[in-house]
Amino acid sequence: MSKPAVPGRVLIVDDEPDVRLSLQLALELAGYAVRIAANGNEALEQQRSSPADILITDIFMPESDGIETIASFRKEFPATRIVVVSGAPRRPHADYLQAARVLGADLTLTKPIDIDRLLEQLRALAPHA
Repeated sequence: MSKPAVPGRVLIVDDEPDVRLSLQLALELAGYAVRIAANGNEALEQQRSSPADILITDIFMPESDGIETIASFRKEFPATRIVVVSGAPRRPHADYLQAARVLGADLTLTKPIDIDRLLEQLRALAPHA
């Protein structure tokens, strides 16, 4: 019996280790090949060495935030699908999510992330063989 095809390669970028781990576990259980990074700089390094099909990035991170990360990915890796998440309750995150869409995010979500909704949306974004 052959192993089922992996739905896609995902790179998760979030400065919160718990968020990275929970998303990684949920996506791996769904069959995705997942890598993680703590900030946009790490994500770009990983993407250059082993490209992912889908980037899931937080907006508010140290070193290279989500907005900078989106812009860099759109410039260097225009085919990568981008999902942006934000959970900053004290910041006007809707404005940042709108900016992310303008920069080329394919999907924006607010934290806490509904995993079932995320998986449904990722299936729609994933490259089809």
